[in-house]
Amino acid sequence: MSTRIKAIDDVESLKRVTTRSLQDMKQSGIPIAMLTAYDFTMARVIDGAGVDVILVGDSASNVMAGHETTLPITLDHMVYHAQCVVRGVSRALVVVDLPFGSYQGNSRRALASAIRVMKEAGAHAVKMEGGEKIAPIVERIISAGMPVMGHLGLTPQHIYRFGTYQVRAREEEEAERLKKDAKILEEAGCFAVVLEKIPAPLAKEVSASLSIPTIGIGAGAGCDGQVLVTHDALGLTMDFNPRFVRRFEHLADRMTDAVKSYIGEVRGRSFPSESESY
Repeated sequence: MSTRIKAIDDVESLKRVTTRSLQDMKQSGIPIAMLTAYDFTMARVIDGAGVDVILVGDSASNVMAGHETTLPITLDHMVYHAQCVVRGVSRALVVVDLPFGSYQGNSRRALASAIRVMKEAGAHAVKMEGGEKIAPIVERIISAGMPVMGHLGLTPQHIYRFGTYQVRAREEEEAERLKKDAKILEEAGCFAVVLEKIPAPLAKEVSASLSIPTIGIGAGAGCDGQVLVTHDALGLTMDFNPRFVRRFEHLADRMTDAVKSYIGEVRGRSFPSESESY
């Protein structure tokens, strides 16, 4: 593997994406592609397609378990989902969310949580929501040898404090706070930071001010990369339609048609056929 990524072909030829790879991609102006996965099969598909980063997100609470928020998912759940994903990945960098309650306000608990994710699941990095208040926790985890990705803007674990999923940092005071938090996370040692649902000009400004990559979701095209929930991008979750989601497929419709075909052929006794029987 080359020590420096200079072109998209270099990225696609990587046998393993690392935090250094992402740094090189930012420096070379190559956008980073990131998607979520929560199970072996989906992870294998999107890893095989060439995605750079797979996020085992606490959005599993919504997508896999049907909860209204990300708050109910536990560390045990996240370890399980991460284990499934890691088994299906051979190239992408696997980042795992530390769930609500597993790190806030207690650096010792946060370190123990990160160790579980890295040791039991074989993940490559963890992700945490927050700015200045979690900087000491970030530093402690990184000092133990574990990479940390930050997350600013709309932070779903704080939804009950926000009271809404509306765009964050529209006002000058909050925008300045976000810019300060981004620099603090960089100085604390984060290798990248997610910027969620903030004005595109602000995201572009923050991205230009940092030496580490930014990954946007609902933050415009000025970030160093983009992330979506895979189930949203593939049209599997049709009751969630924020402005920032693009449906690259409509698999829910296609799967529904396939299931109906199966039911019809079972009812009509055309499945299984003689060639499909023993």
